[in-house]
Amino acid sequence: MQEEFPEASVFEIKKIELNSPIILAGFVGAGLVGPLAISHIIDELKMNEIGLMRSKHLPPTTVFMKGMLRYPFRFYANKEGTICAIICEITLKMEGLYHIVSAILDWVDKIGSKEIMILDGIASDEHDNKAYCAAREDLVRIMEGKEINMIPRGLITGITGGILNECIIRKIQGIALLAKANKTAPDTAAASTLISAINRFYEIKIDTSNLENEKDKINSEFNELSQKYVEHREEFSGMYM
Repeated sequence: MQEEFPEASVFEIKKIELNSPIILAGFVGAGLVGPLAISHIIDELKMNEIGLMRSKHLPPTTVFMKGMLRYPFRFYANKEGTICAIICEITLKMEGLYHIVSAILDWVDKIGSKEIMILDGIASDEHDNKAYCAAREDLVRIMEGKEINMIPRGLITGITGGILNECIIRKIQGIALLAKANKTAPDTAAASTLISAINRFYEIKIDTSNLENEKDKINSEFNELSQKYVEHREEFSGMYM
């Protein structure tokens, strides 16, 4: 008999030794900043796919890229096991979101990670080439020293807000890294701004030239997902400040 779909669980497809990794995550939001930045990081660091999110609360949607089928909610790790990435390329509804959040943070606990950074966009008319953060007070001060601006006041909703709330309960360091992004189209400039901020904060080197040079190609590939977000953005995650 076929196993019933779980409320939410991370299905591991590859074993790799992980060394208390930092976790970078991107979900569908304004300008698709999260998925664009995470996808680029995965490519640049040549990360291996290690897991998939299975949940009865995910829409029955699959993703094709250049004619190739790929699962829409995936987990990756670099070969050193020091950085993991989570990317979701489908819109998520509020129903069942707590199950998905719990499954993500159960996995974070399991692999021994103590830090998750979520990349997201703030819907805006114009990108200002600045990165913004929301985190613990002492960490915000450190990030300001890396030219990452504190958000004085705001509201984070959807899966990003759910993860950050649960991080407080579980004593995991949760960080939101944000950039002002296009309201209606994929925003590669905002994604590049966040990757540059990650480079400064973690003192790593992730090249963003391909992301900037292939703007038109990326816009074409991600346009449909962007339009899906625009149609339902009030229902999904968002950042307001």
